Amino acid sequence: MGLPNASGDLSTEMEVDAFRRLFPLRFYERHLAESIRPDARPLERARDTTIALGAVASANGSALVKIGSTTMLAAIKMEVMTPSLESPDEGCIAIDFHMPPICSPIVRPGRPAEVAPVVSKQLSDTISSSGVVDLKELSLVSGKAAWMAYLDVYCLDADGALFDAALLSAIAALSHLQIPAVAMNDDGKIVLISEEDGQKQETEAVNKEKRRLTLRSIPFSLTCILHKNYILADPTAEEESIMESQVTIVLDSSSQLISLHKAGGSVLANTSAIQDCVALTRQRVKELQSILDESNSAMEVE
Repeated sequence: MGLPNASGDLSTEMEVDAFRRLFPLRFYERHLAESIRPDARPLERARDTTIALGAVASANGSALVKIGSTTMLAAIKMEVMTPSLESPDEGCIAIDFHMPPICSPIVRPGRPAEVAPVVSKQLSDTISSSGVVDLKELSLVSGKAAWMAYLDVYCLDADGALFDAALLSAIAALSHLQIPAVAMNDDGKIVLISEEDGQKQETEAVNKEKRRLTLRSIPFSLTCILHKNYILADPTAEEESIMESQVTIVLDSSSQLISLHKAGGSVLANTSAIQDCVALTRQRVKELQSILDESNSAMEVE
């Protein structure tokens, strides 16, 4: 694609790179006018996405997700806790999102990334409001013992659409989660059954075997950039820095709207633009559900 400057068409790779650095918005708009992006993607297409389950052997559930270059590692550790008086038959999920300095040049050592708590809250709110996990499944003994699931998501490479990748990694880790088998010993303490195997004392079975969670209304998301009359799905970090108006749509696996978030920006999100974003998200949900199903099927075969 020719990108003209004051002296004529840019002819060399060095000139194109210089033009991109000096006039990034003009560079992108020249591509947008032809319904293409610098990475050769159509405007509405998301980047290639992969899910690798069981990435952390020491975790009870884990997943490594890549959307383009954006990379997230999610891991879950299970601990027994005493349930609250308000919810004696429910466990809990504690979610935290981490952005170490290795993930991006803009994240400095000793200075937490500003976006990290925002993504962390979005994750917690989405998983809670979607009802993807029935917290009663995490109960062990009513009023006495329940599971606390510590879900940590680590951003290894921050190249745009962080929430989309973080949510997908969290859901993938939950789908891979195996709840440990436990029993109650003579002292009324919940112990892992494997710890009791070599002992000759009576135990009261609580969970005789490892089991998986039943995930319901699985949430998936798609972030889109609004720029003039254009909508760009699954933006890179460069696109996010140049074109600031973003909309994130979260739908569940049956295409029901869970949340819509627009983080400011100069472009107003009119009804037509939102409808277009929702339509793109519906397509993306089908794609992500298929990728997740394939990953789980591959684990079962192994």
